[in-house]
Amino acid sequence: MSTTTGPNRRTVLCGLAAALAAPGALAACSSDPGEFQPGTPTQAAPQPTAGGGTPLAQVPVGGGTIVTKGEQTILLVQPTAGTVKGFDASCPHQGTTVDPPQNGVITCPNHFSQFDGATGALRKGPAATGLTEVPVRVVDGSVQV
Repeated sequence: MSTTTGPNRRTVLCGLAAALAAPGALAACSSDPGEFQPGTPTQAAPQPTAGGGTPLAQVPVGGGTIVTKGEQTILLVQPTAGTVKGFDASCPHQGTTVDPPQNGVITCPNHFSQFDGATGALRKGPAATGLTEVPVRVVDGSVQV
């Protein structure tokens, strides 16, 4: 005959599930719109101009921003002032949207493939190829895809 005084398996699993769900529930209750929320962009989404493009001012020099055109997600980068390039923002490894470049490197947040921030060339796998370039042009201060 066995007598146990500790919690049973069901109690432990329910407690674990509640503990894992609590941070997300608390974050959802925040009423401060300026407060950082995990999973939310830290940069305002670019707004299209009257010509339908992205204002060049919203593509930081040495960095980039993610835009969409139809169903395609595009990473616009400006490696040097006035030089703008576009890349398909889907990582060639498994299709995860890559992050804009930091310190000249574009990184996939899924498995950490790395790409050159100016050319999209592969620097480090598991991706087997670089990012696919998307033609872009700057017209009247707006990046057109």
